[in-house]
Amino acid sequence: MASITSAGLGSGLDVESIVTKLVSLEKQPITDLQSRTDTIKSQISEYGKIKSAFSAMRDAAAKLANPTTWSALTATSSDTTMATVIAGAGSGAGSYALDVANLASAQSLSSKGFANNATVGSGSMTIELGQWSGTNNSTFTSKDGATPVSISISSTDTLANIRDKVNASGAGVLASVVTDATGSRLVIRSRDTGEANGFRITTADDDGNGADANGLSALAYDPTASISSMTQNTAAKNANLTINGLAISSASNNIEGAVDGLTINLLKTGQSTVTVGQDKDSVKKAINDFVTSYNSLMTLMRNDTKYDDANKTAGALQGDSTAVGLQSQLRNITAAGSTLGGKFGRLSDLGLDIGADGTIKVNDTKLTSALGSMSDLKNLFMGVDTANPNNNGIATRWRAFADQVTGFDGSITTRTTGLQSRVTANNKRVDELNDRAAAYEKRVRAQYTALDTQMAKLNDMQSYVNKITSMLGSS
Repeated sequence: MASITSAGLGSGLDVESIVTKLVSLEKQPITDLQSRTDTIKSQISEYGKIKSAFSAMRDAAAKLANPTTWSALTATSSDTTMATVIAGAGSGAGSYALDVANLASAQSLSSKGFANNATVGSGSMTIELGQWSGTNNSTFTSKDGATPVSISISSTDTLANIRDKVNASGAGVLASVVTDATGSRLVIRSRDTGEANGFRITTADDDGNGADANGLSALAYDPTASISSMTQNTAAKNANLTINGLAISSASNNIEGAVDGLTINLLKTGQSTVTVGQDKDSVKKAINDFVTSYNSLMTLMRNDTKYDDANKTAGALQGDSTAVGLQSQLRNITAAGSTLGGKFGRLSDLGLDIGADGTIKVNDTKLTSALGSMSDLKNLFMGVDTANPNNNGIATRWRAFADQVTGFDGSITTRTTGLQSRVTANNKRVDELNDRAAAYEKRVRAQYTALDTQMAKLNDMQSYVNKITSMLGSS
């Protein structure tokens, strides 16, 4: 009689292996369910990306549907080496002839040359802002609101020390030391340009003579008292110019308010023509920015919904009716055009062609030409048809569609909520199946353990019978 061998209790039955395989089969539905859940989570993730892309496209469309985009102005100067211009709020389209006779300047004084690191003398120097007039600056009128500033100078102060004290004084001037082969000179100039920002310097020299150009009085400048120890290099002047023949005087070379909303920065004397017109470059950029966001969205949805025959792979949303529907609706809006755009009925009329893949290709030459008909272009994008909303400007419809699908009860939110509900249900079912598998494992383990025990007893009995049989045969 054949014997029964055992790896356990003597039965030969591999209980652990049998139980493991049976439980694995019992848990197969869990694995399948978890795989389906992972797929759903991937779909939720892709819808999150699509929603973000829709929001980006919506923002770009909103800019094209904003009147401010189309009313922005830009200013140009025919000679940017003479003047630069900026058009701001309140500026209007037009042309302005500039004729600059002289630029605004700051008063500048320089001292005689001193040996390097030489001291000047002790005492005090007083700096007062104001306006010079008359022959050879014979009259000085103090600037309203400006207070004379007195600076104490010690006998050990060099030009560099005096420079630092002047700059720290808040007197409205700037000091520097210029050194060359002839020695070092103190240069002081007004902080601001304009005839009202001239200045005079008086000194109280400790040598008792503030007018002899020796000691600290070497830094004095007050022609009204016949003291000109320092040399005037540049006089304080206003800029003088005409704009369309109107005389303008300005303390600054940065002129604001002479023309509403226009800032003119004068660089040199001469003539230039300033032209203010619609900012075509900013409109073109807004259109190109939209195309970029639109193409990103269409490419994302195309990749999510396509099936690649060559690689036998499907996008995360391949066959998803909501995603396919969104893609189709967006293409229909883009292709529909509008009758509000005058000479432009469709995007293709201005060089925006829809390719086979749904993305927009830009013909830059054609788009640039279309910018010459700004009114029609504006209406194509942001016109409003109260009788037929489907005929609204394309950007207006893009924005409305994006608002709809990304809204609280929009199709993306609805679809995502539905998918999330399936994930929740699947997770609950996985928990139930795990509980059932645990109970099943406990049951079959008990059954096969009992079977193993019985088979071990049978093996013992067989061994006994074989022994008796052997004894009888040998007698």
